[in-house]
Amino acid sequence: MVKRRLLLAVDGSEQALNAVRYVSFLRPEKNFQVVLFHVMTKIPDSFWDLEREPAYDYRIVSIGAWEAQQKEMIEDFMQKSREFLLEQGFPHDSVDIRVHERREGIARDIIAEARKGYDAVVVGRRGVSELKDVILGSVATKLVERLTEVPVWVVGGAPRPKKFLLCMDNSEGSRRALEHFACIAEGMAPIEVNLFHAIRGINVFRQVFGKSFGRSMEMEWFEKAKKEQEGAEKALEPVMREGASRLERQGIAPSSIRWTMEKGVSSRAGAVVEEASSGGYDTIILGRRGLSKVKEFFIGSVSNKVIQLARDKAIWVVN
Repeated sequence: MVKRRLLLAVDGSEQALNAVRYVSFLRPEKNFQVVLFHVMTKIPDSFWDLEREPAYDYRIVSIGAWEAQQKEMIEDFMQKSREFLLEQGFPHDSVDIRVHERREGIARDIIAEARKGYDAVVVGRRGVSELKDVILGSVATKLVERLTEVPVWVVGGAPRPKKFLLCMDNSEGSRRALEHFACIAEGMAPIEVNLFHAIRGINVFRQVFGKSFGRSMEMEWFEKAKKEQEGAEKALEPVMREGASRLERQGIAPSSIRWTMEKGVSSRAGAVVEEASSGGYDTIILGRRGLSKVKEFFIGSVSNKVIQLARDKAIWVVN
């Protein structure tokens, strides 16, 4: 069985601990190799030049104590996280700790490490910031936007990897998401998987573009769009069946796999989040770009919108 390497980027926050817990529920006997990785931010050397100024003595003592406290805190967090993983059944030689002194920046340093042969990067949705519901500009968002070679798992809330909503379409990103999940989920039990696709309703396009055409042209366009949509739906059925077959070959019980096509939605991202919420799915898996051909486009994409909306889920964005 191939060993899967996970880079678990942590910062000592409660959400980082939830990310550790999430990983702990994976099957440890699958030979996961987990690296607990922290980027340590130290006081710049230039700051200590203030030692020459007597008026700054009390501040230097205070900041020096803060730095020592932060180091002690993260070391304690890393040890407790490792012990927690071991208690859940991970072998001693499968969990490593790496405290990395910041070089280029927290997100950039995590990305540099992730490119050293990891299968996925796992990060908490929120870090130590008090802006609890703001993710735009956070380390998690930067990783998803910039790390284009490695899947990123963003863990929000306190989910468990038991029920998976795997978003499907005809894109290469979707196929990669399926393959990534199949490799990670090998041997996991019991789990449930829903292969999900949302089809926008014709009326949505009609509302947006209808006034731009005359009545006869509008009806002609409407009928053509309807036929194209029906064709796309028909073409997706074998994709769904093959996806289910791929998961069965990986050892997932057929009774644990279903596929759903939600029709007539006004927002694909909204439909994904609604399905995850109503169905009790703790993990959403998506391709990074879907059908888009613009390689670096992410802001405004379905994946980004799902991350923004599904705050209490684990979201795998597969690149």
